[in-house]
Amino acid sequence: MAFALRKRGPSDFQRAADGSMTLIEHIRELRNRLFRASLAILVGFGFGIWLATPVRELLSKPYCDLPQAADPETGLCKFVQLGVADVFLLNLKIGLWVGLIIAAPVWLYQLWAFIAPGLHRNERRYAYIFTALAAPLFAAGAVLAFFVTTKGLEFLLNVSGDDIATTLEVTRYISFVTNLILLFGVAFEFPLVVLMLNFAGLASARKLLSWWRVAVFVFFAFAAVVTPTPDPFGMTALALCLSALYFAAVGVAFINDKRRGRGKEVYSGLSDDEVSPLQLDTEPVSATPEVEFSGPVGAPEPVAAPAPIDRRFDDMT
Repeated sequence: MAFALRKRGPSDFQRAADGSMTLIEHIRELRNRLFRASLAILVGFGFGIWLATPVRELLSKPYCDLPQAADPETGLCKFVQLGVADVFLLNLKIGLWVGLIIAAPVWLYQLWAFIAPGLHRNERRYAYIFTALAAPLFAAGAVLAFFVTTKGLEFLLNVSGDDIATTLEVTRYISFVTNLILLFGVAFEFPLVVLMLNFAGLASARKLLSWWRVAVFVFFAFAAVVTPTPDPFGMTALALCLSALYFAAVGVAFINDKRRGRGKEVYSGLSDDEVSPLQLDTEPVSATPEVEFSGPVGAPEPVAAPAPIDRRFDDMT
């Protein structure tokens, strides 16, 4: 053969997993992965700037669909710009958010590839499952936030009356919508926290189910505090969705406990402050057989006398 195939050495993942990578190599790997993630975000930011105007129009749709938002003369939906560069800076901000979303597969992979070698095999499997569930849950929270924004604006603008003309400032409105989307998306990740507690063995499914009253109360209190609109639609929608997701997570926890055989232990049916029952049906203790006496314990054995030394060699000399 013109050339010989050389056997490839272990990859960076394998060397980091078995601990053979030095500290300097870890720092160098972190630098390379941060550079790749930043480059992906920069490319995504370029696409985000191109999509900034359509995204801004999409975020403005809950307000522009209302009849109160139409201009009396032109019939178009208009916002107010207080600063000369407000819309330009707003497009940069929207482009950055869109760039982070577009480049999410790249920078999430770089983050995962750096921390995964320090995890066990089952921990990596659970991380794959939770990551696959996190994205749809966040998207569901974002859709609910869009619905809540539409209903909340309709309620607030009807309260103001027909004799008051309302024109929203564009940067404050977009910040209001994006903050609401982010808040609802993060709130929808709460079931994953419940599943983590169960999969880690910190809380059983029965214990989680016994907390349902406290959980529902906390959900309604949380929704009342974080929902920016004073109407009851957003608070009720968020609290009911979180409650439904909590019960769904408890159902998955029951399946996990049954698969692992939890709840079949000896003291599984007892609470922490309950005394365990005494076992009264004991068997009588029989006498042990006698041990024959064989002499004092630890007596030294007799030492044999040394063999006589042969003197024939000395007699010959």
